[in-house]
Amino acid sequence: MDLPEDERAELAHDLVASLDGTPDPGAIDQWDAELLRRLAEVKAGTAELHSRAEFRERLKERLQRR
Repeated sequence: MDLPEDERAELAHDLVASLDGTPDPGAIDQWDAELLRRLAEVKAGTAELHSRAEFRERLKERLQRR
């Protein structure tokens, strides 16, 4: 607790990251491809977009079902 805030944050990040195990080497490329696909849908006008209020309501409903 005597460490400066930025050092404590870095330490906390490193500790949490150590719990994740070995990263999937293809995950970054797969996420990049997915983001590009979704961006293309938005630009083409084919994506189903939701307002922030609708998203929050749907999330709230999902969490209540747990």
